[in-house]
Amino acid sequence: MSLAPPSAALLARLADRLGPAGFTQDPAALAPWLTDWRRRMTGAAAALVAPATLDEAAFVVAAAAEARVALVPQGGNSSMVGGATPPADGPGALLVSLRRMQRIRAVSPEDNAITAEAGVVLADLHEAAAAHGRRFPLSLAAKGNATVGGLISTNAGGTQVLRFGPMRALVLGLEGVFGNGLRLEQLTPLRKDNRGYDLKQLLIGAEGTLGLVTAATLRLVPAFRARAVAWIGLDDAGAALTLLRRLEDRLGEAVESFELIPEEGLALVLRHIPGTQAPLAGAHRWHVLIEAVGDAAVAPALEAALAAEAERGGLADAVLAQNERQAEALWRLRESLSEAEARDGLAAKHDIAVPVAAMPGFIETASAAVAARFAGARPIAFGHLGDGNVHFNVRAPRDADDRAWFAREAAAVSRFVHGLVLDAGGTLSAEHGIGRFKRDDFAALGEPDRLAGLRAVKQLFDPAGILNPGALLPLAEPAPAP
Repeated sequence: MSLAPPSAALLARLADRLGPAGFTQDPAALAPWLTDWRRRMTGAAAALVAPATLDEAAFVVAAAAEARVALVPQGGNSSMVGGATPPADGPGALLVSLRRMQRIRAVSPEDNAITAEAGVVLADLHEAAAAHGRRFPLSLAAKGNATVGGLISTNAGGTQVLRFGPMRALVLGLEGVFGNGLRLEQLTPLRKDNRGYDLKQLLIGAEGTLGLVTAATLRLVPAFRARAVAWIGLDDAGAALTLLRRLEDRLGEAVESFELIPEEGLALVLRHIPGTQAPLAGAHRWHVLIEAVGDAAVAPALEAALAAEAERGGLADAVLAQNERQAEALWRLRESLSEAEARDGLAAKHDIAVPVAAMPGFIETASAAVAARFAGARPIAFGHLGDGNVHFNVRAPRDADDRAWFAREAAAVSRFVHGLVLDAGGTLSAEHGIGRFKRDDFAALGEPDRLAGLRAVKQLFDPAGILNPGALLPLAEPAPAP
């Protein structure tokens, strides 16, 4: 049975249960949430529903399943792959916002755990942990918008995966409701729980296609007393991986972030982001941003390690931040890359990953292959070297109409790049998910058994097929251009 538009009776039931704070059909209230983060897709929804409790979320899911009406869950609307935007041409969807669920329910320094509702913004989560002398070890540029529920649903990564892993490694407990009505109420911060299948993992990285996440218990770590931030200039990407392994040998787990940035990427930031300046005097093909944390000895230890590498010829130039202001200025260069690239023009964007050892070589060979296949195209690659995550973006030829080029070539570019990634043993989605923008490539290039397994799980936990239809798993209609 196909999905149906919401009836007047269903809308009235939802409005009655959720009240004016949890239900609206006002076009002005809906409009900001119907266009995706990258402004590549604008959808339509019959109403916005915003449950404030697990009971209300379960009511929404049950009512929609009975009426066979699509639900599109949304957190901070910061999806990079159109995963939280309802389709424009469907039978009519309900946009489910979790932003009303904004409570920090508990913080336990003894358990090194925090329990937060799905609508809590990442920056606020950081502040709540810091107030108890702890920190949540995941950060990303969209921390002012991204929510706990969205981070969980996309298995977000960020800049500290090198040491702590993605969201999947940071979720201790989860609360939510599956599409089949099954409630998950497992917020206890257990480190060991060997009772069969780990059901919470099904909702992590599911992109809202199996159920709604309403709250989570997340792992905290002790706050560090000091951090050391350095910017390094290198002649080739391979030297960066060698440098990472040598620093790990000397500093161990103190190294938490290791970001690889090309000269062209830094140039874009300096050109488009006011108040930025080059950290090094000379030009270098590649740059690395390093953060190490620990006690007061961490900065001298990193400085000594970099000095030793300079003597060995392992780096061309380096600067160590002398205070927090300088450290934040260095981080701003990295975190402004996407904004600078967007200001420069449209690009076909790819959030990919390959084995860490293959990442430097892949960047070089894939960039050359794309430039040869698409005349004049300008690849730019940056990312998290420690976990193999590459943001591999392809811009239009210089002096070309970037919008016309994007409309004509972007889909073919993405299919070509994704093919190169899979040939290298990698994945076409490292930390942003599949969403709607990547679903056709995922279907065409993915392993048939993996797709069959995902469909089987979907059928079991969302038998009515109401949850985020068209995201992750392909439907018959074509996906938007990447």
